[in-house]
Amino acid sequence: MTEDTQEARAVPLSGLFEAERSAEIVAASLAGTTDERLKEILSSLVRHTHAFVKEVGLSAEEWAAGIRFLTETGQKCDDTRQEFILLSDVLGVSMLVDAVNQPADGRLTESTVEGPFHMVDSPARSLGDSTDEAGRGGEPCLVTGRVVDTDGRPVAGAGIDVWQADADGFYDVQRPGEVPERNLRGLFTADADGRFWFRTIVPRYYPVPTDGPVGTLLKATGRHSYRAAHIHLEVSAPGIRTLTTHLFVDGSPYLDSDAVFGVKESLIRTFAQVDDPARAAGHGLPNPFRHADFPVTVRREARP
Repeated sequence: MTEDTQEARAVPLSGLFEAERSAEIVAASLAGTTDERLKEILSSLVRHTHAFVKEVGLSAEEWAAGIRFLTETGQKCDDTRQEFILLSDVLGVSMLVDAVNQPADGRLTESTVEGPFHMVDSPARSLGDSTDEAGRGGEPCLVTGRVVDTDGRPVAGAGIDVWQADADGFYDVQRPGEVPERNLRGLFTADADGRFWFRTIVPRYYPVPTDGPVGTLLKATGRHSYRAAHIHLEVSAPGIRTLTTHLFVDGSPYLDSDAVFGVKESLIRTFAQVDDPARAAGHGLPNPFRHADFPVTVRREARP
């Protein structure tokens, strides 16, 4: 080795890994990223991940266990099951992303998580139709509402996509072959005044799936797996910001400890009992029945 080489080796190479500067070194490797937003996100991810590893003193065995957990999470996903969304939900990340992107505004209907079961296209249905094709029990229910903007103007023709669990706390995709496909799902179109209405059953509270890695995580941390009873609604129309929200059943268990942190007080509604034979007959429902009204206020997008 020459004297010049020895001198060169005495100079630290900035790209060589050092635990003290680990995040800085890895982030520097992203300098050539042409997508500035991608560079920002990855650089921040590297900084926070490296800080986490150092903060908890992560062992090699714990790191390997984490890799196995994430691998098993991916392996649990299929066309009707999204375990990664469920993981995001139970860690509160889904609700945080929602809050960051749709900050609270007292004029707007509040948003909440989409959840892991919106994996099937809802069938188009006419206003007043029933989403319950299985007829396997549950209290008959009428849901009504009106979609307006922040100025109170109706959003004519708004799409209202709804999906929910049944009276036993299961979604259709959890009971393939037992209930009709797309049971308790429907895509409705609001009328010229922004109004919508449909028949269904009062949903039941239910556990999120616990037969996968997320269930193992919940058990290990002593957490229950239950969601408060709700109906999902996704409201969309040209020129408005799509709203994903829930209609929660007042009095349901787990409103104060929802497994995915999805409950917001403004979204809780009374499913009142209606004893009116004429009204029941007019809606094609038995008497008595339950009724929940859920007005929806959405934001119109600014025109370019």
